Amino acid sequence: MDKVEILDTTLRDGSQMAGVNFTLEDKLDITEKLDSIGIDFIEGGWPGSNPKDINYFKEVKRISLKHSKITAFGSTKRKPGSEDRNLETIIQADTKYATLFGKTWKLHVKEVLKLTPEENLSLIGESVDYLKSHGIEVIYDAEHFFDGYRDDPDYALSTLQAASGAYVIALADTNGGTLTHVLSDIVKEVKRKFPFRIGIHAHNDSGVAVANSLIAVEQGATHVQGTINGLGERCGNADLVQVIPGLELKMGLRALNDKSGLRALKDISSYVYGILNMHENPYQPYVGRYAFTHKGGVHIDAMIKDARTYEHIDPEKVGNVRNYVVSELSGRAALLKYSQELGIKLEKDHPAVIKSLSEIKELEAYGIVENSDATVKLIILKNLGIYADKFNVLYWMANARDTNGRIESEGEVIVRVGNDIHYEREYGVGPVHALDNALRKVIVRVFEILKTAELLNYKVSVTEGDSKGTASYVRVFIEFGDQKLHWSTTGVSKNILEASVKALTDGYNYRLALDDLKRLDRPE
Repeated sequence: MDKVEILDTTLRDGSQMAGVNFTLEDKLDITEKLDSIGIDFIEGGWPGSNPKDINYFKEVKRISLKHSKITAFGSTKRKPGSEDRNLETIIQADTKYATLFGKTWKLHVKEVLKLTPEENLSLIGESVDYLKSHGIEVIYDAEHFFDGYRDDPDYALSTLQAASGAYVIALADTNGGTLTHVLSDIVKEVKRKFPFRIGIHAHNDSGVAVANSLIAVEQGATHVQGTINGLGERCGNADLVQVIPGLELKMGLRALNDKSGLRALKDISSYVYGILNMHENPYQPYVGRYAFTHKGGVHIDAMIKDARTYEHIDPEKVGNVRNYVVSELSGRAALLKYSQELGIKLEKDHPAVIKSLSEIKELEAYGIVENSDATVKLIILKNLGIYADKFNVLYWMANARDTNGRIESEGEVIVRVGNDIHYEREYGVGPVHALDNALRKVIVRVFEILKTAELLNYKVSVTEGDSKGTASYVRVFIEFGDQKLHWSTTGVSKNILEASVKALTDGYNYRLALDDLKRLDRPE
């Protein structure tokens, strides 16, 4: 075995997570994204459950898919020996493959379906055979298989035998309560007893869905189901963003049908978060913003010498990047790394390094510098004596007023640029926006390079300080970008507007500093 099939159920099982809701356009867009990275199967939805999913199977036919096969989802028929509307809606979805789930656990057979165990076996076999008779290959999901196996192993195995005509049988840990060592033993036993292909569908209620998926493959499963970012009912499903690199980079198995698909994992993870208006998990393995971020001084020192010391893979393999955080925990190595990024080579005992580190550790008490690369680099440049602020805000004021039920904000600034004094007033959707508009009106007029610079993100958080409540210190974090670069700064104060002005001026001054460096000799 060198290839493991991946079935993505983001659009079906993922949509069952609280707070997740896809529009029809969302589902079609995600389908194209999944196809672009080489996913084998995309479970589009349950055509028997709602009009949106019915429309999805009509509209998805308009998309030319390169790698992926669409599957319709549904349950086995409700009573043996009878026609079933659910199976008919699957047939009407007109897909070559269908994902069909059936009951494995006697508890569900008796208490939910209200059938005898024998009747359940009949309807599993009849349902699989009926879809096959219509030219549909069945991916059979043995729901609650591991719970059912622990309750009555013989009966659980008999349900698999009843579905033996399926293309593949996926063993589902539907409640997510099976620990990895138990699941491993059960999958191994199933594989020993049956010749048909086995798959795994793991939920994350015990926090081991990814581990369970990988160990199932280790024990012979050749088909894995999951979702992007682990979306799904309750605690979610196995996160394919973690499963796929585990299979390809750790186990040496091919999971995607596109060779460049692995490098697109971070992109598709961010894309799905964005469609759902969900905050990305910065600590998500492989693709999170902090997945390859190093903060400890000893760690950074070792990383500079050899990245293998504290990274399990090259972040570029999954589309991520390496980052270093300067904080009270990190030593001079981090500052040397930032200096190198500026094109400046310094030694550990350089006076500017020592002075910068002292300032940073003092500022970090308020959380000023962590993740704020421009703030740190500006400190280094100023302590080297090769940069001084090109402009200073001498006065600022912001106010807001209610104009016929609409809040209008106004900002005023007096800015010194060299020997010249400039005054501007502007409006905005909030006081910070108004101040930024007024400030930009000045600096863009003077500094051509800042015309394309813009704010990408603005966050406020309360920091530790002497006061509490509304008199607490606040930390303002701002991300900037232009046509070439991306950078971030932080300002802190008991006044949110003062902190914002500090972060804004540092951000624009930093961009000017980078432009200056192009014309300066690098200090050694």
